[in-house]
Amino acid sequence: MPNFAPVDEQLTYIKKGSAEIIRESELRAKLEKSRALGKPLRVKLGMDPTAPDLHLGHTVVLRKLKHFQDLGHTAIFMIGDFTGMIGDPTGRSATRPPLTREQIEQNAETYKAQVFKILDPQKTVVDFNRRWFGQFTADDFVRLTAKYTVSQILEREDFHKRFQAEKPIAMHELLYPLVQGYDSVALEADVELGGTDQKFNLLVGRELQRAYGQESQVVLTTPILEGLDGVQKMSKSLGNAIGIHEAPLEMYGKIMSISDEMMLRYYELLTDVQVADIEKMKRETHPMAAKKELARRIVGDFHPAEAAVRAEEDWAKQFQRNEAPGSAELVRIPLERVNAANSRELGDVNSYFPLDDPKQRDIRLVWFSKILVEAGLAASGTEASRKIKENAVHVGDKTVNQLVMTILLDREKVLRLGKKMKRVLVFEAS
Repeated sequence: MPNFAPVDEQLTYIKKGSAEIIRESELRAKLEKSRALGKPLRVKLGMDPTAPDLHLGHTVVLRKLKHFQDLGHTAIFMIGDFTGMIGDPTGRSATRPPLTREQIEQNAETYKAQVFKILDPQKTVVDFNRRWFGQFTADDFVRLTAKYTVSQILEREDFHKRFQAEKPIAMHELLYPLVQGYDSVALEADVELGGTDQKFNLLVGRELQRAYGQESQVVLTTPILEGLDGVQKMSKSLGNAIGIHEAPLEMYGKIMSISDEMMLRYYELLTDVQVADIEKMKRETHPMAAKKELARRIVGDFHPAEAAVRAEEDWAKQFQRNEAPGSAELVRIPLERVNAANSRELGDVNSYFPLDDPKQRDIRLVWFSKILVEAGLAASGTEASRKIKENAVHVGDKTVNQLVMTILLDREKVLRLGKKMKRVLVFEAS
């Protein structure tokens, strides 16, 4: 018989990072019954495989499913390979283009691999809603649609707005909340999780369970995570996302770029750190140290622990000690591509490359803007020139403010533009 923690202790862990619980009294009753009988709750999270890659915003609700799993309950990750072909109308002002069966299946395979970065694969039930909808008959769909009214469906804000604006609503879109809701009936869910934008669909599941003679599930919603800008929701299309497949140093650096205020929110929504420990950290830990710990934790969730430690070391080299991280690419550039003059006279051009002997013959004048392009730090000469004028380019710990400058051939230097860094060596082919 499972040994469940006291109900109050479970609730504290479950409520961390939750937006709303409908209803908390019902959840408490379910937890008390579960503990008395030694029977775990069936906790469901459904995701349609409409995109192949997940970002940290998707993992907020996944981590909440993990919290139930940590407490000994049954975590059910349901892949909506049937609902994905309909397309969730949530937040849409127009009909979503349907995906093909092949696209759904390809994305579903990547989802299975990605969610186990958070969930325990040995303790997670993975299911597909095509398992029951593939056997649905026309009679079954008639009985399902009879459980809900058109007026109830049009209470959904997305549909109401489109109806008022006289924008088309396809019939299959109206089916989506019913189909998603029936998943809870098929799985006999005790609790269903979802983002706050899924509240309507989750509540339909409660209604349908009652209509099919089951006890209604508890609905738990999680907040929508803000992206790196701290304002808009995390989204790859908005360019403010952190993908869970990104390289360790890139992921670490993005986390270190967030504000101190957002850092606390990320601790709450993206880690398993208890609320009491977060409060203690706020009082006793310097924000920089706390942010480094956050970045190391998150990178360690998706990469080996040693990769997280190496990312921290490389980030410190790059942004705190102006050194090149070991992972920084070395770019060798032929002199003829960036040469500014055949003369070896230095004139009034300052040198950013320290020379052992000012008269040595390996000094050259170069177009530094061209070096930035050749190194892949700027897309064009125009962009490179603009960045130099904005004082955004650095060689070692010095700021570059000239388009033409001197270099020493065959001497490696660290170039940095914003968060991008390259080790660069200019050589003369002979």
